Amino acid sequence: QVQLVESGGGLVQPGESLRLACVISRSSISLGVVGWYRQMPGKERDMVATITEYNTINYGDSIQGRFTLSVDNARNTVVLQMNSLKPEDTAVYYCNAVSSDKTKTYWGQGTQVTVSS
Repeated sequence: QVQLVESGGGLVQPGESLRLACVISRSSISLGVVGWYRQMPGKERDMVATITEYNTINYGDSIQGRFTLSVDNARNTVVLQMNSLKPEDTAVYYCNAVSSDKTKTYWGQGTQVTVSS
């Protein structure tokens, strides 16, 4: 069983920063990929940033170097540092994990990020 608990969302002004954290609780399941997705109103869920078990990090095209993904292994936490936020970054952000054998996908409950002046 895998549980993902997100925190850190909120309301900020354009140009400000937010830090999202996802605490991963798991039993004996090995995870191949963990990361963040986001879903804007009326749109599909898109990849923001992911990291594989081989420490390969991928970022979505819209991020443009503004976000940084990191992993705190001691705390089983995946962190998304978001800088220079724009109104178009407004979305619900979801933590995601995929098992190493790619048979199971897990999602957190989501955290709202709103960028508005």
